[in-house]
Amino acid sequence: MFKQVNPKELDQNVFSLIGDQWMLISAGEEEKYNSMTASWGGLGVLFHKPVATIYVRPQRYTYEFIENKDEFTLSFFGEEYRDQLKLFGSKSGRDIDKMNVDGLTTCMIDEHAPAFEEAELVLVCKKLYFQDINPEGFVDPTIHDFYAKQDYHRIYIGEITKAFVK
Repeated sequence: MFKQVNPKELDQNVFSLIGDQWMLISAGEEEKYNSMTASWGGLGVLFHKPVATIYVRPQRYTYEFIENKDEFTLSFFGEEYRDQLKLFGSKSGRDIDKMNVDGLTTCMIDEHAPAFEEAELVLVCKKLYFQDINPEGFVDPTIHDFYAKQDYHRIYIGEITKAFVK
């Protein structure tokens, strides 16, 4: 089903992939994991490694799983999965069983990396760095509008250790 490729071989437009199509960030074990929709993030090179940068608010249930694991995955889907992605972004795993969402099938793409069989692209990432957003660093004052509750994201940078495509 999935074919492993070198991350440098990926040719998708990352602005569209993350900002328009969204992604699911997942972390945990096969027995217990959580996923959340995200439309903020980036892909690039840092520390001479292919990396993914994600942003997670501390009140999100997925935050606990990312904090407690060394790996997380990013799963990217076609437009036909938009309704499922909306659910993952609007409901908490504390309240619903995201392991059994209609139309999506959970799989362990790597030993400790939950993902989804329906994804077109899955990136397995190993945490390298984290930093909490500090509002004192906002040069553009309109950025404060994203944080009316002062619930600043934690930034995670993960090395892309594996990439899988359909």
